[in-house]
Amino acid sequence: MATYQEIQAQIAELTIQAEQARKQELSSAIAQIKSLMDEYGITLKDLSRPGKGSKRESVPPKYRDPATGSTWTGRGKPPKWIANAKDRTPYLIK
Repeated sequence: MATYQEIQAQIAELTIQAEQARKQELSSAIAQIKSLMDEYGITLKDLSRPGKGSKRESVPPKYRDPATGSTWTGRGKPPKWIANAKDRTPYLIK
């Protein structure tokens, strides 16, 4: 049975070998991806989806505080100036 130190040395060696293999295969993988993107007309924008690493489009504000001009989209936790309002109609942006 191998000792702890021998196993750790094997892990270190395998980690180095794995990184070398990744580097050797990387250019081939990139070339294959580029080829498929060209073939199907795929752009980087096609690959990104909202909420999955790319910026989401901003939502226009739905409510405005007449006293300060602050706005709120109506999503998420409401700000203090509208949180306790029973009727939010007066705050709607028209």
